[in-house]
Amino acid sequence: QWYQRRVAITAGDIEKTLEIVQHMLKKEEEFQTHFMLSDQVHALATVPPTDKVFLWLGANVMLEYTIDEAITLLTKNLNTATVNADQLEDDLGYLSNQITTMEVNMARVYNWDFKRRKAAADK
Repeated sequence: QWYQRRVAITAGDIEKTLEIVQHMLKKEEEFQTHFMLSDQVHALATVPPTDKVFLWLGANVMLEYTIDEAITLLTKNLNTATVNADQLEDDLGYLSNQITTMEVNMARVYNWDFKRRKAAADK
């Protein structure tokens, strides 16, 4: 469950970032925006026209990309996240079926053992 939420949040973050980068590609003039400094603190910024963006890759790594490279990378990452989410759904369905099968088999073994012990006690 938690992994599904994490994958969904990651895909959502990638989509938002991709939207912003595509918006920056269209803009030929500077624009103002609010950006997040921390969870509760936002600041107003003026963004000049640019052909480069910095992407936070995680693990304290931020890299500079051209806008075209960033769009390519984010699109690839979004596709990968979507494929991973689909694969996760399939894997969780398979595991659920296997757990059900195991529980049924355990119940059958328990019932068989109960009958065997009862028959042995009746003799």
